Amino acid sequence: MSPTPPARRLRLGLPRRVFSQVLLMQVAIAAGVAVLVTGLFLAPLSQQLDDQAMRRALAIAQTTAALPQLAEDLTSTRASVDGPVQAEAERIRKASGAEYVVVMNMDGIRWSHPDPKQIGSVVSTDPRQALAGQEIMQIDNGTLGRSARGKVPLRDSAGKIVGAVSVGIEYNSVRARLIHAIPGLLAYAGAALAIGSLVAYLISRRVQRQTRDLAFSDISSLLVEREAMLHGIREGVVALDRGGRVRLLNDEAQRLLGIGEEAVGRSLDEALGEGRTTDVLAGRVTGTDLLTVRGQRVLVANRMPTDDGGAVATLRDRTELEQLGRELDSTRGLIDALRAQDHEHANRMHTLLGLLELEMYDDAVEFVGEVVGDHRATAEQVTEKIHDPLLAAVLVGKAAVAAERGVTLSLAARTLLPDRLIDPRGLVTMVGNLVDNALDAVAGTPHARVEVELRAEGRAAVLRVRDTGPGVPVEQRELVFADGWSTKKPPAHGKRGIGLSLVRRLAERQGGSARVTEADGGGAEFIVVLPEALADPGLAAQTPAHPLLVPGSRTDSGDPLTSGRTGERDAVLEPEAAAATEEESS
Repeated sequence: MSPTPPARRLRLGLPRRVFSQVLLMQVAIAAGVAVLVTGLFLAPLSQQLDDQAMRRALAIAQTTAALPQLAEDLTSTRASVDGPVQAEAERIRKASGAEYVVVMNMDGIRWSHPDPKQIGSVVSTDPRQALAGQEIMQIDNGTLGRSARGKVPLRDSAGKIVGAVSVGIEYNSVRARLIHAIPGLLAYAGAALAIGSLVAYLISRRVQRQTRDLAFSDISSLLVEREAMLHGIREGVVALDRGGRVRLLNDEAQRLLGIGEEAVGRSLDEALGEGRTTDVLAGRVTGTDLLTVRGQRVLVANRMPTDDGGAVATLRDRTELEQLGRELDSTRGLIDALRAQDHEHANRMHTLLGLLELEMYDDAVEFVGEVVGDHRATAEQVTEKIHDPLLAAVLVGKAAVAAERGVTLSLAARTLLPDRLIDPRGLVTMVGNLVDNALDAVAGTPHARVEVELRAEGRAAVLRVRDTGPGVPVEQRELVFADGWSTKKPPAHGKRGIGLSLVRRLAERQGGSARVTEADGGGAEFIVVLPEALADPGLAAQTPAHPLLVPGSRTDSGDPLTSGRTGERDAVLEPEAAAATEEESS
């Protein structure tokens, strides 16, 4: 048998749901306000009714005392039930609705009273103030019970006080008026409470929808978890309100975008400035996994709208992945170059073996000399014109890749760049990206050719890369430099559209420019100008040049083979150039 489930305990206290707590608190507040207002209204109402009753009694007493015949009857007759004073007093009492109208002489003896038995007796309350000439209003107890009283002196025709008039209003009638007013007041208070409860319910329902019917403890836990999650994850999170202003930035987003907490409350254009990153986060560029470049970082952004009209954008850092992908592309290029060299090397070894087996020793020596001479000539052709070892190495490596793809890679006749570069790695990246794009553009076309020109103009460096491909249409010549824009099929490791964007950013960072035009004879020509790329010749002379790390190359230019091949024509980079050079231009 299953164990008996424990009995549920009756839970006392406030409900857990936000909806229930808000409703309960608002109804309690509305009820409290209604009770308070009712009490505050009843307290002065009771006092006001008392004051009105006393003033009414005083007015009746003043009217009675103003009768000239009353003073004369008081002084000229005796106190009796059938006397003129009693008759006049009863007439006034019945006409005014007062409880009593008492007329007394200077000794406080009653000349009139609703109870005839009290006529001729002394009044029950102290009459001295009224007999002294003062008008009195009070609530007091007498022979007829509690009443609101008004007392005034009674004067004769000469103005002499001969007695006093006391008029009483039954206090029960005052209380009855108060009690009679309470139901109406409570009705108003109840209506106000009902309206307040209805409004409280509507507000609570709205709160329930907005809080998803959660308890306060759940909301508190969610806030704690959100803070821990936002500041703990390795993705940048940017939350925007319906006006496009930043309302939340986690630590990773601040690091990736290079901004701080001061950006909160500002628009994206103010916080980030113009650019593709701002357009992506603001939703002006749509799509998923959008690539953008911020500073030196390659970011992948996704934007999700929220129900309140805002949006949440996430950012992932792809800088290292892009670098790895480009290194993979470089490695594949080197492997292709080595494969091409391996095939040609095997063919040459077979040829040499055949010459030796045929005992054609002189021909074998001549064949080996030609092969070695081609290796040296190719490297020397580059180093004659490109004195920086990194740039020379990347061009020699690209030559092997170009030859394997059936493309002729050449240096223009005007190429001449001294070894005075301030940032050779930056220029290596530009050359590598532009040459790779040119090779992709002309691959598979007849008479494919790529020409590279590097020259110095004072302290400026000018880079031109021409190809015989289809060229770039005029309407796309700015788009090709945008982050993530590409017409090529994405590679296996990620997306395209970063290379040319990096070229322009590197050029602009050095105060230069990058643009594309139509080359002579068709194709595209990319032009990069770096105005401060070379160091002052005096400073550069103190720094020894580094030898080019290419097997079989020489740094001197005295080889007659090299000088005989260059002249005024372009130096063609042969495919036999050393393929062991590491490509730095992903």
